[in-house]
Amino acid sequence: MNLKNLTRRFVLEEWVQPSAASHLRALREILESLKPKTVTERQRLEVAMDHLREVRKNQRRLEEKLHVLEEQVKLLEESG
Repeated sequence: MNLKNLTRRFVLEEWVQPSAASHLRALREILESLKPKTVTERQRLEVAMDHLREVRKNQRRLEEKLHVLEEQVKLLEESG
């Protein structure tokens, strides 16, 4: 990669990839900003928030597993 392409990517912020956590945080903020007008809408919003909590919990678990696996790979590479 040459300097021109690297500079272009930096200026256009193409090198920055939002994490799953930031996407989930943005989604939570959107859901929290909604103002349900009916009981049905309120219930649907509550279900959506519950699903989002579960997704965030699973995402954190996956991040932890990934960290453990990366450490294991690092140890294997060092020993082998």
